[in-house]
Amino acid sequence: MAKISFHHGDGSTDVLEVEPGTSVMRAAVTNGVSGIVGECGGQAMCATCHVYVRQEYLDALPPVGDDEDEMLDCTVDERTDRSRLGCQVKVGDGLEAIEVDVPESQV
Repeated sequence: MAKISFHHGDGSTDVLEVEPGTSVMRAAVTNGVSGIVGECGGQAMCATCHVYVRQEYLDALPPVGDDEDEMLDCTVDERTDRSRLGCQVKVGDGLEAIEVDVPESQV
């Protein structure tokens, strides 16, 4: 199992154990994590699964693709160098754990 930690602005954290290959967005939506909407179902078309990946995990991620890059320009909360779409980040294959900060707003 892989582990995803969702840190919220109020100081709470949701920690999920999921199957390898699961996206950050799918894990959040399936388990009712607040602050992750996933409106488009994981097609990189809505930016409602925007997360801020904690610095220590950034180097383990694949580069941002063109579609993701375009959608990250549409996020409600500010885009930073830690911004990723949760639907494009999957655990497993060398990334057995990840921690993300959930933005204050998605829509």
